[in-house]
Amino acid sequence: MSQEDDQTTDSRVQRLLNHDNLPRFLGIRILGLLLLAVIVWIARPIFHGVIYNAVYSPGVLILTLGLLIAGLILLFTPPDTENSVGHADPIFRLQQKAAILGTVFVVLFIISAMYAIPASLVEQRSLAQDTMEDADILGEFPEVNEENARITPRAVADTQTRGSVSYRQHRLGDSDIARMSDGRLAWSYAIEPDPFRVQLTGNQRGVLLSDMTRMENREMQAFDDNHFRYGENMLLHRSADWNLKTSDYWSAYVDDPIEFVHDDSAYMAYTKTGHEWRLSPIPHTVPVWNGVALVHEDGTIDHLSPEEAQQSEILAGQRLYPLDVAERQMSSLGYRNGIINQLSVVGSFEGVIEPATLPSGAGNDQPFVIDLAGEQMTYVMAMEPHGTSTAGLDEVWFVDATTGELSYYATGAESLRGPDRAMGIARGTDTQTSWGPDGDALVVEPVPVSVDGQLWWHSKVVTPDQTDVVRNIFVNAHTDEAVILFDTEEVYEFIGGTDVDDLDSAEAIDETGDEIDTEPAPDDDAVDYYIVIYDEDGQEIDRIPIEPGQDVAFESERK
Repeated sequence: MSQEDDQTTDSRVQRLLNHDNLPRFLGIRILGLLLLAVIVWIARPIFHGVIYNAVYSPGVLILTLGLLIAGLILLFTPPDTENSVGHADPIFRLQQKAAILGTVFVVLFIISAMYAIPASLVEQRSLAQDTMEDADILGEFPEVNEENARITPRAVADTQTRGSVSYRQHRLGDSDIARMSDGRLAWSYAIEPDPFRVQLTGNQRGVLLSDMTRMENREMQAFDDNHFRYGENMLLHRSADWNLKTSDYWSAYVDDPIEFVHDDSAYMAYTKTGHEWRLSPIPHTVPVWNGVALVHEDGTIDHLSPEEAQQSEILAGQRLYPLDVAERQMSSLGYRNGIINQLSVVGSFEGVIEPATLPSGAGNDQPFVIDLAGEQMTYVMAMEPHGTSTAGLDEVWFVDATTGELSYYATGAESLRGPDRAMGIARGTDTQTSWGPDGDALVVEPVPVSVDGQLWWHSKVVTPDQTDVVRNIFVNAHTDEAVILFDTEEVYEFIGGTDVDDLDSAEAIDETGDEIDTEPAPDDDAVDYYIVIYDEDGQEIDRIPIEPGQDVAFESERK
């Protein structure tokens, strides 16, 4: 820079410092910023999503921090009254600064987008590495809770429950899975104020629990005299969401609340997702479990660490680990063998897996929430190899909903049927039924269960309007065998290990669609029993002798 340029710059700085209205200029802007800061502080829950992402998303952080610095510089730069063309026109000066800020925004947006792409890839890689390091390999499928089968689907429970209650100024919120006081799993609902005027002045009236473990004679428990000071669907500062964010701002409340009852008092539990920064190989963040927020009826909010939540007597048996974090962990597993490995064109896709797809109309999503033995609520994720041409299961992952502990079963050389195939087999058990919303019945909500160490897909057949459960169908993921059960007790007997031929009204169907029956062979020591196969007209078409101790599996080859 020449001496003349230095003198020009010094002269401009001196003019700015000697500006007659500089104290007033700076004072107005400082007061304006303080007022804005007060407004943002009071209404901080409204801005929670933007601010949280600005702190924990590298790309958004670059953009917002850069714009903030540029905006402050422009805000506190007084006009050059001698050299600015049109300096007397404040609109002109505002347009100049807006144009500069717009240019800065475009540049920062390009930079942040360019950084966000590799940061996102590194985040997936870090999360996949953490997941694999923390996971245990299972030799067999863990046993399910033989008293807590998921028998009533969400849609059926919603229809039956909403049709059984009447609240003039309240409604039932979205359903979620909670544990009842006696250990049963239930669909839980917040009894929310409605319509708009009641949202402004009314309170959440309590919670309602609808037993999901039976087909018939299901119990509903309405705790509708348990008024919440801060609740669901209450507006602004009266809502639970507002008070959660004012009391712990640096957590994300992604999952739906869990409504439940303990000692006749109603509670709501909110799992908390957090993020932590990692500096290597480039700065990025990964999601973590921040604990649980427990909302009491009187408005008390206990923000519990993961350890405190696990030790809480009130929360015993409920799910505590965020579904959001579990889902991200499972989705990241495609990156466990490196970033390049799963890139198109250059990647070999060795060991790349992805969540198994569920067909349209399944009525549920992964991760599946089931109850394992010992009332251990667990998230289950069925994983299939990458690509559209393969849908058999490669691995089945289990996430402890209380501790977040990870484990998985690898199928190895064996290919297991996934939920999409299982639902197809379930529909194939009755070729006379017109399936679909416009037909006679629907197959919905497949969930994985283990029976005698084998994986079965438990689907439900419901009426087209989803008002009732007609029957339950279990499909063996190893053999394609299907078992049709018509009442609750048979479901529990089957899950408990009872042979199908010992169940009164159960039907076993092989993969060809033919009914399977068995007959004992009392007069032949070399034959334990016969498998008798009937066609759809009830005519016997084959009789297969089974030796004592012989394992039986069914396979077919279609041409």
